[in-house]
Amino acid sequence: MIAVILAAGMAKRLRPLTEHKPKCLLQIGSRSLLERSVDNLVAAGIREIVVVTGYLSQMITEFLVARYPQLTFHFIDNTDYANTNNIYSLWLARPFVDGKDFILLDSDILYDGRIIGQVLSEKASILTVSKHPLGEEEMKVVVDEKGSIVEISKTCDPAAAMGESVGIEKINADYSAALYCLLDTMMNKEGLVDVFYELAFQRLIRQGFCFKVMDISNYFTIELDTVDDFENAKHLIPKELF
Repeated sequence: MIAVILAAGMAKRLRPLTEHKPKCLLQIGSRSLLERSVDNLVAAGIREIVVVTGYLSQMITEFLVARYPQLTFHFIDNTDYANTNNIYSLWLARPFVDGKDFILLDSDILYDGRIIGQVLSEKASILTVSKHPLGEEEMKVVVDEKGSIVEISKTCDPAAAMGESVGIEKINADYSAALYCLLDTMMNKEGLVDVFYELAFQRLIRQGFCFKVMDISNYFTIELDTVDDFENAKHLIPKELF
């Protein structure tokens, strides 16, 4: 199994914290967000990681190479990070994961590492969801009576949603092949480089490709989008994760 970490964004809403440091290198407790994610992957047996960088990319690559000499990293530089969204960064990872099993991680989440093991224990493609009060900002997931995803977007009705997509997915080889076929069209024919990758997930539902939803509400997770999020995370992180 290979992992993909998307870490290209500028994180403007976290300024001034991110003026001279990428968001994933912000420290919560004893470790940075990125270090925590890599440690979680290593604990689950993963030794090969694709990291898509962009903003202050050299800081990320230098940190990872120095901190984890035993791991195999593939660094991809999204040089157009200022004008693209995470769907384009995911597209850039194609040479390493198209048609292969992989685990996909956003780099701006603080989470209990046991989630990785839970996700990898499933045979199906997995999308993790956390149940909590929702607003307009969250990437919301709506499921039908059978528990199948029918919508995943920020614009769907919060009252209809099961919860928020956490930003941790396990993507099986068949789903990966369909995903990159679709991304080829979205990138090269439609020019949809500045949207969230969940739009591709939404489109794949109509093609018969769908994630199994994993409710990880019992585990600690928090997404860091703003300075307030960062300050809250420092107080909310469980002692065992500190």
